Amino acid sequence: MAQAVNASKNLPSDPRNREVVSAVGRDPQIGNLETPINSSPLVKWFIGNLPAYRPGLTPFRRGLEVGMAHGYFLFGPFAKLGPLRNTNGANLAGLLSTIGLVVILTICLSLYANSNPNKAIGSPAAPNPPDAFTSKEGWNNFGSAFLIGGIGGAVTAFFLVSNLGFIQGLGG
Repeated sequence: MAQAVNASKNLPSDPRNREVVSAVGRDPQIGNLETPINSSPLVKWFIGNLPAYRPGLTPFRRGLEVGMAHGYFLFGPFAKLGPLRNTNGANLAGLLSTIGLVVILTICLSLYANSNPNKAIGSPAAPNPPDAFTSKEGWNNFGSAFLIGGIGGAVTAFFLVSNLGFIQGLGG
């Protein structure tokens, strides 16, 4: 019996636990927790400045920015860590692999857009998601811009890596 009483001190209903982690809006039925990480001002500022949450952007602009970042950063692992990494065609293989993955991701975005998604729910770090993701048209605009930006980012990374020697020679 004494063990059951002592064990109950560490339950989430203990006031000491509520000082650090608590339910969003003090409503446990929401199913989301506020922690020192996801509710800190720095994290809220960072997430609020990401293209998905930055106010005033169209769905096309959001998709373009997200696609450029994904295309640019996906190129490196494919080119430098892929099976053709030590060959002359490594950069081209990385470019084609990145474009293939961006196309697959765009198809996934299109499928999600056509599934009639519910309105986005806020979180502690991003309490007010933009209205751009509430309609099928907004998601389709985001997806088409993601494709354009993803291919553009991959081509930019390919160009920079393929011409790295020339670019380094410009510095003097």
